[in-house]
Amino acid sequence: MNRSVLTGVAVLIVAGVICALSSLFSVYQTEQAIVLRFGEPIRIIKDPGLHVKWPFIDSLVRIDNRILDLDLPAREATANDQQRLVVDAFSRYKITDPLVFRQAAGSIEVANARLTNLLTDALLEAIRSSTFTEIVRTKRDEIMMRIRDQANREAKRFGITVVDVRIRRADLPEQNSQSVFERMRTDRQQEAAGIRAFGGQQGQTIRAKADREAAVILADANKQAEELRGQGDGERSKIFAEAYTKDRDFFAFYRSMQAYDTALNANQTKIVLSPDSAFFRYFGGGSLDAPMPTGGGPGAPARP
Repeated sequence: MNRSVLTGVAVLIVAGVICALSSLFSVYQTEQAIVLRFGEPIRIIKDPGLHVKWPFIDSLVRIDNRILDLDLPAREATANDQQRLVVDAFSRYKITDPLVFRQAAGSIEVANARLTNLLTDALLEAIRSSTFTEIVRTKRDEIMMRIRDQANREAKRFGITVVDVRIRRADLPEQNSQSVFERMRTDRQQEAAGIRAFGGQQGQTIRAKADREAAVILADANKQAEELRGQGDGERSKIFAEAYTKDRDFFAFYRSMQAYDTALNANQTKIVLSPDSAFFRYFGGGSLDAPMPTGGGPGAPARP
């Protein structure tokens, strides 16, 4: 009898522990939960921590509470100015109504597929209503916010809130990009040729002006040099004339020495003269009274 009572008490204790453990559950910060009773939702739990439910009666559905990523496939679209574009975008979204999400989508995969269709429609509509310049440069942020707001109006049906939409790439198709590149290169080559031609013209103008100024400066310098050379020659002649009048014999000797120095240089000059020529009068072979030759003839030095 005592053994039966102990067995029954043990069974009750084990059953109580099992019931207690089944009634307790934890909700983490990265998730939210829906408590179902006989398959019908009775409570939504968004606060993390330890919670209680009826054991064996209530069940639990856990749903992600994080911000989720969704990449949109690249699509071709025509902008408002008839420019063909290849657009690639991505989105961030969050499940804000887990009950609606469970009823409308049920899983992340289904939600991604439906949200992809919504975002693609909103993206294509925004591209068609905007110009190429607005999409690429001037109104890109405004266009992305417009896509997000339009997608949110439809995503509420799935319990989803689109946090952000970003256009990752908005380029011309490959064939259009190549033609645009070639046109841009041609334009730049023409612009460079024009700049080089203008620079060459400017260079020729500057060089011509500099050559003209250099010619004027050189002519003025030559003129001044000739004037100074003439003045020097005049002063030289005047000095020679004054020296000649002061001592004619010394002047004749000095001029003869200059003639020897010029004629008898180190370049093997050959001179054919008579020993009694007046040119050698200071070497003892000629007469000191003989006049020095002033021109060609037998008394002038001869070059080979």
